[in-house]
Amino acid sequence: MPLEAFKFKQFSVAHDRCAMKVGTDAVILGAWAAINHLPKSILDIGAGSGILSLMLAQRSNANLIDGLEIDVEAFEQCVTNFEASPWSDRLFCYHCSLGEFTAEIQTKYELIISNPPFYTTYCKGVNQSRKLARFEGAMPFDELLYSVKLLMTENGKFCTVIPYDMEDKFTKIAKQNSLYCNKILRVRGQKNKIIKRSFAVFSFKKKSTVINEMFIEEERHIYSKDYIQMTKEFYLKF
Repeated sequence: MPLEAFKFKQFSVAHDRCAMKVGTDAVILGAWAAINHLPKSILDIGAGSGILSLMLAQRSNANLIDGLEIDVEAFEQCVTNFEASPWSDRLFCYHCSLGEFTAEIQTKYELIISNPPFYTTYCKGVNQSRKLARFEGAMPFDELLYSVKLLMTENGKFCTVIPYDMEDKFTKIAKQNSLYCNKILRVRGQKNKIIKRSFAVFSFKKKSTVINEMFIEEERHIYSKDYIQMTKEFYLKF
């Protein structure tokens, strides 16, 4: 196993070649994403190490789980992680841009998931791979949501995570693409801290938005019951 591998209960994720490492956002998104509609086809946009695809392979019976990754280093590592997993026959990763994929692929997906780039200002010293992985300019929200509209089935669902302060902007762009926010989970790092992230489910169906909140820690390294319950099928520590 590579030195920089994150070990979960049923699989491991090597991420030493990926600009963005395995983090809490991805783990919550992978554990929380809606699968109640029993999707048989899943697309992970901006797959990185492949963690979301792997988590959904564990959680679902989908027989088609495709990842899409533009960075060559991350793509190669994603493929390696897929091949080493118990679900290698159900997992495949494409190396191309979202625009190219959307224009060429014929498949439509019942579930689309993405942990998209969302920083809007480049920082000095940030390498190109990290820019691609984490800056909105690498995958603008309007381009992401337009592709989701084209790639998702009529009854499909799109699950994502965005900064809380971008929630309104993102949902407005989604609505312009006939995607409606059905469910939001707002997450605080600690019980008494500000909300940092919004996890959201979109579909083509207009519904009242169900909004819930969760915090990760009661205090430093003391995890909340909700967080433990959500992630216990994955984390070794739970």
